[in-house]
Amino acid sequence: MKASVIRGWSWVHKWTSLVCTLFLLMLCLTGLPLVFSHELNEVLLHKPWTAANADGRKLDLDRVLDVALARKPGEVPAFMSFDEDRPVVNVTSRAPDAPAGQFSFQPIDQTSGDAAPLVAGHPLLEFLLQLHTDMFAGLPGMLFLGVMGLLFVIAVVSGVVLYAPFMRRLPFGTVRVGRTKRLRWLDYHNLLGVVTLAWVLVVGLTGVVNTLAVPIIAYWKDTQLGELAAAHASPAAMGERASLDAAVKRAQAELPGMQLQFVAFPGTDYSTDHHYAVFFHGDTPLTKHLITPALIDARTGELAAVKPMPWYVKTLSLSQPLHFGDYGGLPLKILWAILDLITIIVLGSGVYLWLSKRSSGEAKA
Repeated sequence: MKASVIRGWSWVHKWTSLVCTLFLLMLCLTGLPLVFSHELNEVLLHKPWTAANADGRKLDLDRVLDVALARKPGEVPAFMSFDEDRPVVNVTSRAPDAPAGQFSFQPIDQTSGDAAPLVAGHPLLEFLLQLHTDMFAGLPGMLFLGVMGLLFVIAVVSGVVLYAPFMRRLPFGTVRVGRTKRLRWLDYHNLLGVVTLAWVLVVGLTGVVNTLAVPIIAYWKDTQLGELAAAHASPAAMGERASLDAAVKRAQAELPGMQLQFVAFPGTDYSTDHHYAVFFHGDTPLTKHLITPALIDARTGELAAVKPMPWYVKTLSLSQPLHFGDYGGLPLKILWAILDLITIIVLGSGVYLWLSKRSSGEAKA
């Protein structure tokens, strides 16, 4: 490789690394506890709770909905979701004139209709998640971190390009322990960077995809969901709604083997003005993150359409758990944490190498 080409790649590596390093350190430090967020919440917030009639028959979804709305007079249903590890149905409702984003949320014991304890994340973990996701700046913060992620990927690729010519006379993985401190750290930086290359690229690229969640979902709602709404538009007034429980069973019959995730009621962002949108996911570690909606006519209870999510929404759905190693249980999370710590060392050593080079240059001057 020509000297001029090496200088060019070196310039790209130096400046992309310097621009993104502080933000990447923040993401690595906040991401480390978030890898174990489920386990930490279990330890920090575990409160024993038993359903009122654990062995009894569950209330149908219409009855659960009636109970929830009776406690919030004047509100209309928006969403209904289902806990995986306890017989609890979560009903989200809103007042017709409520500002956008203002909802009421009720966890309900499906065995009795009683209120169930709310399961929420620990405040510290919620703080770290918000900082990790958008730095408390909303969509602009997410997009900014997406740009930092892209710079990080470029820095990694340029580092790999530079590794071969700089180490061509040394065996792979050599650390020159008998040389200067700066040279030792340069070897550690290069070695750890190459060893974690695949993981860093996976986490970096999935992180970039995750920062695009808002525009991706907005595009899906404006295109595919909008087309479904137009294709199944009904000129008739809504009037009396069909049974929610029967609508969900009709959707389940169309998608056997899939697990019920949540229901979006007519008039919400995830449905149309006259359909229940019933969302399902798979039952394997991979497919549980892929959702498929079924539209059920809210007047008649008849199936209107089943439309798998487009590729870009599937990519987002798979990127979110992969980013935190949430596929293979605790062993994979431990591996993710170890690689995260190594990446922190790589980032920190890169800052040290730059600062020590500057100090050396100033001393010579």
